Amino acid sequence: MFQTFALSAMKAIAAALLIALLAPLSAQADGPAIPCRVKAELVRLTHPLQHVAHKIAAGAPLTIVAIGSSSTAGAGASKPEFNYPNRLQAELAAQFPRQKITVVNRGVNGEEIGDMLKRFDQSVMAEKPDLVLWQLGTNSVLRDHPMNDRGASIREGLSKIKSVGADVVLIDPQFAPKVIAKPDAEKMVQLIGATAKRENVDLFQRYEVMRNWRDGDKVAFETFVSPDGLHMNDWSYGCLAKSLASAIVEAATRPVASASIAFPLFDPF
Repeated sequence: MFQTFALSAMKAIAAALLIALLAPLSAQADGPAIPCRVKAELVRLTHPLQHVAHKIAAGAPLTIVAIGSSSTAGAGASKPEFNYPNRLQAELAAQFPRQKITVVNRGVNGEEIGDMLKRFDQSVMAEKPDLVLWQLGTNSVLRDHPMNDRGASIREGLSKIKSVGADVVLIDPQFAPKVIAKPDAEKMVQLIGATAKRENVDLFQRYEVMRNWRDGDKVAFETFVSPDGLHMNDWSYGCLAKSLASAIVEAATRPVASASIAFPLFDPF
């Protein structure tokens, strides 16, 4: 009976997430509404989020810390409530209305990985997080600062996160005109991906998700990138939050899923 209930719950969550993802979003506060389309294979997290799963199963408060630079802080959003951490909290709260979920925004404009590491103890560890979302790499690319340490600084941060038992998801750079114009953009994306694989942590492929909007769906940059050619906007922050929330829910509930039932993660194609 419990298994039947669990599978029914999974189906209900999956259906709700699919409907939410297909709902139109506004490119700007007063812009056109278009569907948020994300391919499932681009955002499915490799590893289950075991710590988050435990908190959800226990009905305990869940604390998520989002650390990063300007696209975590919310540059490009028309209002603070439209940045991705705030939108993510709303998305997760809708899926788990009886659970206290807090997403703490620790984004600081202009920071590189080294800057974030200097404040990890205060900005991340002090919050006693269950999950850390670490957005990184963009500013190093923009300033032509190559990662000569082969990911050592990323591993240092991951070690701190793992030491407190929290789950972690790395978020790579945005696919935006000013980023892709840099010769080391792809190298940074590859480095972050390789480090995530080596350290057995999850990666949210923001770069590929956004590239697919442009190259796959033929969506104009103006729809999902701010006029500065760099930062995301209300529409893309909203779509990022929806897809990330769906990925988190799937990865946190994966252990109770039956092998015979696939989670239909928002693939509208």
